[in-house]
Order: sequence, then structure tokens, then C-alpha cells
Amino acid sequence: EPGFGLLFDIDGVLVRGKTPIPAAREMFKRLTNPDGRFKVPTVFVTNAGNALARTKADQLSNAMGVEITSEQVMMSHSPLRMFPEFHNKCVLMSGQGPLDQIAKKIGFTNYVTIDQIRDVFPNLDMVDHQRRPKLMSAALTETFPKIDAVILFGEPVRWETNLQIVIDVLLTHGNLNDPIADDHENQIPILACNMDLLWISLYIGINRKSVKEFGHGTFLHCLESVYEKLVGRPLTYTALMGKPSEVTYIYAEQLIKRIASNMGITSPIKNLYAIGDNPMADIYGANLFNKRIKQEQEVKQHKCIRSKCIYVSYIFYQSNAAKIVLPNKPTPFIREVEACHSVLVCTGIYSPEPGGSSYQIPPVFHGPRDMEFDVNLCVPSFITKDANKAIDRIVKMENFSLE
Repeated sequence: EPGFGLLFDIDGVLVRGKTPIPAAREMFKRLTNPDGRFKVPTVFVTNAGNALARTKADQLSNAMGVEITSEQVMMSHSPLRMFPEFHNKCVLMSGQGPLDQIAKKIGFTNYVTIDQIRDVFPNLDMVDHQRRPKLMSAALTETFPKIDAVILFGEPVRWETNLQIVIDVLLTHGNLNDPIADDHENQIPILACNMDLLWISLYIGINRKSVKEFGHGTFLHCLESVYEKLVGRPLTYTALMGKPSEVTYIYAEQLIKRIASNMGITSPIKNLYAIGDNPMADIYGANLFNKRIKQEQEVKQHKCIRSKCIYVSYIFYQSNAAKIVLPNKPTPFIREVEACHSVLVCTGIYSPEPGGSSYQIPPVFHGPRDMEFDVNLCVPSFITKDANKAIDRIVKMENFSLE
């Protein structure tokens, strides 16, 4: 039985857009039995958040020629399932794609969208002159519900509209019928998914290199800057999720454990291997999670804690200082994982020139504002040419046969 699990990034590791990377298809032939079943517990962790996990699983199945279930796919918004205290509250959703279907699948029962607010409060969206209302609204509706929290699923289509409306919701403490509040210490909760500053495009520029496009992390940077400029204090996130957040890896660890159990594996999964192409997200996140595991091990040894039962932590971000606190009703979880290894492949964002110099630590941190930059966390456990070569290295380290 395998004593390890695999966490694959998707874009840049397995596919480029909708085109499969040949080495990845070869890898899947080795990683699955003739009947299509995986030989090793495997989860696909993406920072994409504009689709259902089922849709992503179908796309990946078609590209790889292997059946991948929705339970194996983890979107950037998947860890929202760990926040049930918000599921019955009225939340504003920002992003694109089938947000209502995504929200229902996660467990949200009461939500509004940016477009719904535009319909009720047309005077809030005035940047685009072509979309300005022809007749100014004489009165605002009093029946619109108070918004209890804001969920940022991913980059929106019209940034100016979403920036304006999200800021208005924050400044009025969720009640758009009220004037802007004077007190901004008690900001309503805001939870953000996908912190990628950039993502790699299929477009090839004149220098024959892929163009890196703005991601949701860039939108978050704009939101943080505008809010602080208006209020005079930093925007406070209740939670950040998606790579490199630890919440994402905590959730992925639980998925691996569940999948291993469904495969009939009784041996503990002691090692996780996170295979990715982005040093700022995949590598930094895996190393950050590994650091957390090692710290917990040291605490247990120091305090002589005999019980293996720990509690799944939520990560809360306050005034640029990350704090880990327990939720109101912590979920018992047996941690068996002893290490999370980061594996960098050269088929995506990290794509060195042939014969180029050795791995260079990125000079500028592209991670979220509230995450302290530790250059050591950008260094992968090891680097391979592609995903297939990564599996070669992993099975050799684990003394495991795919035959």
C-alpha cells in the first residue's frame, strides 16, 4: 500500500489551457490501473474558482484520458465548506462563472450577487458612462437585505463595478440603505479565494515567452489599496484560501485521507507531495504547510502530548498579522501526515531557458499582503523537468512500484 499522497496543480503541470501536456498524459498511464483506478491517493488542487469541481473534473478527464471524480478536484473555494458559520448568513458573492451553483454546492443558502445590487442600486455603478442609468433613482429600496459577509470567489469581469460595490458594502457595514459609517473598526467579514497575482497565458509574445496575466491577487491588491486610502486603516480578511494558504492544504489533507480510505488503504499516509509550477503559490504553500506540521510535531514532543487528535484550524488574518485560532466547533481530525514535500516542474510559470542558470529565488514576493515573506519557503524540495519525471523521483523515494 502507498504511504503517500499526491497533490497536483493543474494549469502548467497537467495542461496548458485546454491542451494536455504530453508528459502528464504519459504519467497518468502509469499512475492508474487498466480499469482506470488510481494506484496512489491523488487530489488535484487548483486556484481556479470560476467553475464547479464537477466541470473541472470532466475537463481534466477528457484531457488526460482518465476518469477523475469531482471528489478529487479541489477548487480555490472548496475550503469554504470549513466555514459553516457563514453558510446561513446573507453573503455578497463577487467573481464570475456559475456563482449561484457554486454557492449552493458549498452549502450557502442566502446570497446576493453584484448584478443584483446593480439592479436595485443602479446609482452605485457610475464609472462606465455607457452603463450609467438614464434616469437617476429617486429612492433606494428598503427591502434589500443587510449583507453579513463578502465572499470573493475570483477575479470579476468588470473590476471597477465590483470594486465600487464591494467597497460600498464594507463602508456601510452591509446595509446599502444606510449612510457611510463613521466607525470602521467593526468591519463585516470578508473571505477571499485565490490569491494568485498572475497566471500564465496561452498567448506567446514576440520574445516567444508566455504572457503572465493579472489574477485575483491583483484584484485583491486593488481592493486593499482603495479601502485603506478611503478609511485610513487596512482591510481585514476573515480568511484567505487557495494556494499558498495553509487552509487549502489542511483541506487537501482531509481529502487525501478520505480518498485513501475509499481505496481500501489502511496504512497511514505519512508523506504528501505537492507538484506545481508556481514558486510563489505551489512551492511556498506546500513549504508553509510543511513548516506548520514540523512546528506541531515539536510542540507535541515538548509537551509530551500522547493523543494524536488535533483540531482543524482556521487561519484568520488581522492587520497584517496571521493568527491561527480554533473555530467555535472544532472538527476532530487525526493527523497522520508527517511531511509535505514541494516539487517544482518546468512546464508552466517556472520555465527556465535550456542550459540556463540554476534555480533563482524570486526577487519579489507575489503572495498575499498578510503573509510574511520567507525566502526559504520558495525553495522546492526538488525540481524536475515535468510531472512524469516528478513521479519517477517520488516512487523511488517511497520505494513504491507502479508496475
